[in-house]
Amino acid sequence: MKIWKHTPMDAALVALSIGQFVVMTALAFTWGQSSGPARVGGFALATLMMTYNIIIISHLFTHAAWFEARWMNSAISMLNSLNIGQSVQAYQLSHVRNHHRYNNDQKGADGTTKDRSSTFRDGEGSEHASLFRYAVLGAVSSVLGVGKILSAVHRLWKVGKHETELLEYATKVPETRARELRQVQLDRAAHFLGLCFFLAISWRWTLVCYLPAYIIALALVNVQNYYEHYGAAPGSRYTDSVSYYGRVYNLIAFNDGHHQEHHLRPQTHWSRMPAVRREHREKLDVRERIISPVPAILGFLHRDRKLLHRLQLGCGLRLQVGCGEAADLRLQVGCGKAADLRQYPDGAAHVGDD
Repeated sequence: MKIWKHTPMDAALVALSIGQFVVMTALAFTWGQSSGPARVGGFALATLMMTYNIIIISHLFTHAAWFEARWMNSAISMLNSLNIGQSVQAYQLSHVRNHHRYNNDQKGADGTTKDRSSTFRDGEGSEHASLFRYAVLGAVSSVLGVGKILSAVHRLWKVGKHETELLEYATKVPETRARELRQVQLDRAAHFLGLCFFLAISWRWTLVCYLPAYIIALALVNVQNYYEHYGAAPGSRYTDSVSYYGRVYNLIAFNDGHHQEHHLRPQTHWSRMPAVRREHREKLDVRERIISPVPAILGFLHRDRKLLHRLQLGCGLRLQVGCGEAADLRLQVGCGKAADLRQYPDGAAHVGDD
């Protein structure tokens, strides 16, 4: 029987998932006997594990599930839902079917973004939101939302009719839709029962260590997402994200630094991200895009980062004419912003890239 859907290398991610649960359980059991420094170290470790799981482990799983057997994928989804404090299936629906559809877009004519996690959504005009608003207030909002979800014991954590966004993201194919929504319910149940398990072991650890670590982890994850797109030029799959190519980071983070490549081919397995970069090197290299000298979670250290999103409206005009022939006109209009428009023979104008 074939176990792995893509490669046995995913066993490392499974081991890390199980390991996190084991370590957190051990931290809860030993909390009462731990010294002050040990508690501080345990708190830091819990924060690191949750942050790493959301950014790396569960993120990779949402794009390319690890197992051939559906029940095994369901089980790991429930386990990591406890590890990251939210339904992995719900994460998959919103992240893959919303974020990777609209790719951190800027506000449209309706005054908002289609990507509900866009860094531009709460910003002024066509600017990114502030880091504090996106990361910290976003984390607080997420925690309140999760608390409301976990309190829905009366409906056994089923997706409610008021959860319009999740219902919108779920596929319209009846059998698959029912399976996706049922997995959300299972994930939430696992999270709730897991929290009860931790509370039974040590309510002090759960309230003093787990919950604060969880909130900080969510904020750090938001910092990561913020700098994976901050300053990038939306509208093109070749420029809408920020990559970091450091070898050590990409080794321990399973090629997470290849973020532009990830947006180019979101369903491609993590092990093939360098190959995606090589495949698209010509188009990537001829475009002005942001390559960070530091991992995204340390993006605030990239002090001289260009803000390419400010060059989206007004400095460049591209017209598609005839039968596939292209004419590029570069216009300097003094506002420091650029537009990339394509006019096709059918008369429709398209914003974007090749």
